[in-house]
Amino acid sequence: MQRIKLVAVDLDDTLLRDDLTISEYTQEILRRVRKSGVVVTISTGRMLPSARPYAEQLGFDVPIITYQGALVKSVFSEEVIYECPLSEEVARLIIQYGRKKQVHVNFYLEDKIYVERVTPVGEHYEQLAGVPFTRVNDLEKLLEGGLPYKLLLIQEEQLIEQSLQEVREILQREGLDAHLTKSKPTYLEVNHPKATKGTALKKLADWLGVSREEVMACGDSYNDLEMLDFAGCSVAVANAYPEVRSRAKYITASNNEDGVARILEKLVLRAAER
Repeated sequence: MQRIKLVAVDLDDTLLRDDLTISEYTQEILRRVRKSGVVVTISTGRMLPSARPYAEQLGFDVPIITYQGALVKSVFSEEVIYECPLSEEVARLIIQYGRKKQVHVNFYLEDKIYVERVTPVGEHYEQLAGVPFTRVNDLEKLLEGGLPYKLLLIQEEQLIEQSLQEVREILQREGLDAHLTKSKPTYLEVNHPKATKGTALKKLADWLGVSREEVMACGDSYNDLEMLDFAGCSVAVANAYPEVRSRAKYITASNNEDGVARILEKLVLRAAER
């Protein structure tokens, strides 16, 4: 296996434990990996303000991948490596769909979350993200001021698959394209077709001068598949969805058992210490 030079790690259900914390053991392993000269970054569907506290806690002074791959930006220098917002046409269709179906829709613009309505599942997201909603009467009017990095539909688990199929059919009927993925059982992410964790990770690797064979990616969910496919060394935590585990070259312990740290210690630190 090629010596790893870049590691991209998903946050929720991968690096973070269920209580949204990072163990001291994992923090120490990450420090040692970085000290060995390996670049470690975050790759998350979260917005930048929601991911920033973890990057600051870990001292990741490198570009991090946020908004599902729609923005690659350094937390400290604020240098933008890559950005790819949704088109106005797709954003408008999704907003109209959410309004018609009375589905909670998050609109991400300039590091704020705008909403027209808040449902119980939406309230749970607000608590998880740690970023308060900004309520407006009409999300479509926001398109006059800028394009969102992504839209997120939040719905009960038994309904989200139906919404995925309906949104896909609507986009096909209108001749439009978008990247649709479920990051959690109740979350349907809508991004530009070129805004995926895989595309963003390739942009970052190219910027750093690192080949895909020298990249490790760790994830758990469907929105991690593209970056796992890109990375020469792909890792799924034990709690990942079956399809995700089947696409990964390595399976490590769960997010609650320091899975990321364990695989880094095994594949990265031991290689660096040889």
